[in-house]
Amino acid sequence: MNLISDILYWISTGLLVPVIVLLIILFCRAILLAGSFYGQYLSIRKTEALLRNELNKLTPDTVGELGSNLPENSRSLVIMYMRQVLDARDTPAQVQRLLANFEIAADKDLAISKTLTKLGPILGLMGTLIPMGPALAGLASGDIASMAYNMQIAFATTVVGLVAGAVGFLTQQVKQRWYLQDMTNLEFISELLNDKRSIQRNETYPIAKRGRLRPDQRSIQSVRHCDGFCRCIDGSTCQPV
Repeated sequence: MNLISDILYWISTGLLVPVIVLLIILFCRAILLAGSFYGQYLSIRKTEALLRNELNKLTPDTVGELGSNLPENSRSLVIMYMRQVLDARDTPAQVQRLLANFEIAADKDLAISKTLTKLGPILGLMGTLIPMGPALAGLASGDIASMAYNMQIAFATTVVGLVAGAVGFLTQQVKQRWYLQDMTNLEFISELLNDKRSIQRNETYPIAKRGRLRPDQRSIQSVRHCDGFCRCIDGSTCQPV
């Protein structure tokens, strides 16, 4: 039993250094994420008002003019996909593919935030529990310095893990709202393009023209059999069918 306990103690103690290294990496990644999030916020703030005004007055007749009103050099993800959707306006399948690709791109951007949200607290908890063993051993042997050192590591890893998780959680919540709004706008443009195609199809093939032909334009069609002959629509007698 002592051997098993010693093995578990060695394993947990050996994991302390990798956990601390991963926490440092996650903390640095959280700082980079916070910086990129601020830049993304400024970009969205510039384009949000423009998109709202353009989409509020958009109709099936004017949806084709939207591309010329979009910012030229914008690196916003939704602006790029709006241009692609407008370029593929005549291909509904391609439009649906672009909408699906936007969802994939949005989920990819959210992956870092989700990773920080989950791994940050997990590694922080591991960094808290692992030094507790040596700290208790130091307390039992009267080595207060060793106990204080291990407790310091435990508290520091907890704080770092929680900070990384908090950054990931906050950015994830805000970005999800952004991408939900962007997806709504893309689907709105897609529906307007569908309405425009329907209007153009009805103008090309109106219902009145797609109705029945006049009697003098109809081909000879049999309507009933009589004594082996068929009587045609115009009243003449035709050959047997």
